Amino acid sequence: QVQLVESGGGLVQPGGSLRLSCVASRRVLNMIAMDWYRQVPGKQREVVATSTSGGTTNYADSVKGRFTISRDNAKSAVYLQMNNLNPEDTAVYYCHAQSLLYHYWGRGTQVTVSS
Repeated sequence: QVQLVESGGGLVQPGGSLRLSCVASRRVLNMIAMDWYRQVPGKQREVVATSTSGGTTNYADSVKGRFTISRDNAKSAVYLQMNNLNPEDTAVYYCHAQSLLYHYWGRGTQVTVSS
C-alpha cells in the first residue's frame, strides 16, 4: 500500500509564499499523474494543478501565474510552489497520484492565508 505524505502547509500573510511537498511512501513506477487539489468546508474538492508523467502541467484559472507544480519521478514526489497568496487560497490541500491501476490520496495539509 502506497501512502502519500504532504507537508509545508501553515499560516502565511497575504502576498506571502509557501511550498507544499508530497512524497510517496515508496517509489511507484509509471505514475501517470500527480496533482494537487484543495477543499474548503462546505464546498467540493477542486483541482488546483495537475502534472503528467510526460511533463504536461495545467492549472486552475484562479492560480495561474501564482502557483507552480513540479515533480520528481525518481522519488514519486510532487511539489506546489505558491506565491502571492491571498485569503481565497485558504483550504486544505490534498496530494493525488494515479498509477496504472490505482488512485492515491494524501491526508491533506492546511494552508491559511490571513493577516
